[in-house]
Amino acid sequence: MRKLVLPALAGLSVLVLASSGFAGPNPEQAVRDRLAKTFPDSPISDVRKTPIAGMYEVMIGNEIGYVSEDGKYLLHGDLLELATQKNLTEDRRQDARSKLLSKIDEKDMIVFSPKKPKYTVTVFTDIDCGYCRMLHKEMKGYQEQGIAVRYLFFPRAGMNSDSWRKADSVWCAKDRRDAMTRAKQGESLPPGNCKTPVASHYQAGINMGVRGTPAIVTEDGRMIPGYQPPAELRKTLDSKGG
Repeated sequence: MRKLVLPALAGLSVLVLASSGFAGPNPEQAVRDRLAKTFPDSPISDVRKTPIAGMYEVMIGNEIGYVSEDGKYLLHGDLLELATQKNLTEDRRQDARSKLLSKIDEKDMIVFSPKKPKYTVTVFTDIDCGYCRMLHKEMKGYQEQGIAVRYLFFPRAGMNSDSWRKADSVWCAKDRRDAMTRAKQGESLPPGNCKTPVASHYQAGINMGVRGTPAIVTEDGRMIPGYQPPAELRKTLDSKGG
């Protein structure tokens, strides 16, 4: 079972209510220092001001919360700008996902691409996931729509599961793309006997907030949860500018 960051943020309310405020010349650093002492095992990704006076955004891993400047209140949820209907919290998650994706070398992915792709998406996949198999079955259709698909493994059952071992087998195969196709068709492959990136893929998925598969991530970090047929995905990408 993976460790969720959310309980840490929920516990933050106790810390904040007990504090005397974040007064001083650098309140962002005061927030960061206090959190680091209380949650030494939870990575504090960022602390910054928000458009709301006296409210600070706190990002721990992929989870975002909001702390009042006087240290008395914590909000955990999405912050919306009513005039534009813009989800400011999701914008921050999107930016974080984009940065995480940029750190993963494409050589550590399994890529199915047309010669001149118009769009590239990264898909967190589970070999045994029914909708993941449905997506892969239509790979030719995605390529015809000008969409390149870069696979990262996300075995939902976690380490030492059959899905994890199947992912290892695919990666260790001589022809990974062919092995991916055969595995998603239910074919058994020889056990993997090489170093694989499955663990790093899985952790990247957790850091990006993946909750199920397939999880489609665009180049700019938007998350499209679940399966979309080729034409529908192309329409989605066209409407959002990729």
